[in-house]
Amino acid sequence: MSENNFAGHTLLLTGGTGSFGNAVLRRFLHSDLEEIRIFSRDEKKQDDMRKRFNDPKLKFYIGDVRDYSSVLNAVRGVDFIFHAAALKQVPSCEFYPLEAVKTNVFGTENVLEAAISCGVERVVCLSTDKAVYPINAMGISKAMMEKVAVAKSRSSDRTVICATRYGNVMASRGSVIPLFADQIRARIPISITDPGMTRFMMTLDDAVELVLYAFRNGCSGDIFVQKAPAATIATLAQSMRDMLGVPDHPIHEIGTRHGEKLFEVLLSREEMAASEDLGDYFRIPPDLRDLNYGKFIEEGEKKISLAEDYNSHNTTRLDVAGMTELLHKLPFMRAMAAGDYISPEE
Repeated sequence: MSENNFAGHTLLLTGGTGSFGNAVLRRFLHSDLEEIRIFSRDEKKQDDMRKRFNDPKLKFYIGDVRDYSSVLNAVRGVDFIFHAAALKQVPSCEFYPLEAVKTNVFGTENVLEAAISCGVERVVCLSTDKAVYPINAMGISKAMMEKVAVAKSRSSDRTVICATRYGNVMASRGSVIPLFADQIRARIPISITDPGMTRFMMTLDDAVELVLYAFRNGCSGDIFVQKAPAATIATLAQSMRDMLGVPDHPIHEIGTRHGEKLFEVLLSREEMAASEDLGDYFRIPPDLRDLNYGKFIEEGEKKISLAEDYNSHNTTRLDVAGMTELLHKLPFMRAMAAGDYISPEE
């Protein structure tokens, strides 16, 4: 299904005032969608978005995914849902793990239950590489979100529920690229945790393409992963310094923060053993064994011992030139290089 096949349909974006929601609007606002609903709890961001896009196709719903009644109110009459509402910052989730559970786990349950009750056709839930082998509260809550989505998919006859999982979205709000840029502008050292740390690198457009791929091709319970390059934090920092014309800007190594990994994983070895390679994407099918627990005990999986996970250390590694080329795709970085300051992707 392409952008031109949405005529007469209604799309709901939970967490729609965030980076992903803004990217979807730039892509879909002039499509054949009849209505796009933005659901979030931040009235200021909704008002900013209303003024920025100024389009009658947009409808704004104040509410919180933690509150089923407000979710239900927004879901009635909706055909498709992109579920992006989440607590995403690792430090805040570490300090307040139950808040992460309430939003990322129970909030997802509310969205999916409302979608099934209202007969929504398709739901795509957005997850993160931190859900694989999670070591922090944010990743654990996102891993549980995925489990909730797969479990709900087993009992939804009409509503197709699938998920996407992706890595670092470059220049999204709260990410490291705007932080480094602000530090360079302020003429203070760039704060690096570990120069050898690697992260997957995706643009917001890549994230939207992944969700659209899952939307078009997903069966209930599927999780989709887009193959992506990675770079070390040192490479990213050097690319930004070169692009902004300060190749010798000082760097301060602060050490790994609580809850951080040396590298991120997009597919575990167990998932790799069961996944389908689709070229630019991996599809992780759901485990459709029934609740006869004996099958989990008596039937093993030989392929798992031969598989290797897919992580930011063993994917395509960008050098400084490759990272700089990717940075040039970002409006934020092009503006910074031209001497103009704009906000990171809203």
